[in-house]
Amino acid sequence: MYKEQIIPAELLRVLGSETRDFMVKAGRAQPLKASLGILFFGIVWLLFSSIFVVVFLGPLFVGEEVHFLTNDVPTVAGPGNLGPIIAPALIIGLFEIIGIGMIAWGIVLLTKKGGWFAGTPTRLVSCQGNNIRSIDWEQFSGDIGISGNDKKGNLTLQLRSGRMVSRKNGPDQYVPDTVYISAIPEVFKIEKLCRMRIKENDPTSVNDTGKVEIEEPEETRPAPLSRETGDMKVF
Repeated sequence: MYKEQIIPAELLRVLGSETRDFMVKAGRAQPLKASLGILFFGIVWLLFSSIFVVVFLGPLFVGEEVHFLTNDVPTVAGPGNLGPIIAPALIIGLFEIIGIGMIAWGIVLLTKKGGWFAGTPTRLVSCQGNNIRSIDWEQFSGDIGISGNDKKGNLTLQLRSGRMVSRKNGPDQYVPDTVYISAIPEVFKIEKLCRMRIKENDPTSVNDTGKVEIEEPEETRPAPLSRETGDMKVF
């Protein structure tokens, strides 16, 4: 349970007098699986590129010559003749820097704390530092991923928007935008609240005849939460 006074003032100002279904502090900025994936890939990348450092540049560190081919022409580089090996060394160094960068980014994602998330009857509001983002529930597709347990779980909310990602050995693939809410308590209750609001604000509805009807934008929906029991849950 979080105290009211530690909730960011900027978030409270944005919410104003709106009814709040829930307000929760995420434990991580990104899911643990994604952070570990980037970290593991960076380690593998760095180890692979380090093989070239040892095999290709290693002899130079002990004062020996390196023999290799440049455009099918035998080339020799050594402590007194480093010119031929500068270009290959720069390429290998670039691969090393990429690997170190991915490891650093993975560590940042692994240790970065998550922001605040607040749900109202019409939108989801997130606050990470000084950055506040508001997304109407109607922008979500209703595809929700949930993992973990009730004490600490993760939510992945898919949006209707997305982008096409090209694949090397296949057709382009549509990847929807997502909102991650990671390492939060009472994840199942919050998932139910999110799903309820997404359904209530769905811009399309199907009637008995199977026809799709567009809901009137000016229609108002009363919040089902009772004022007597409080209009906000802070987890």
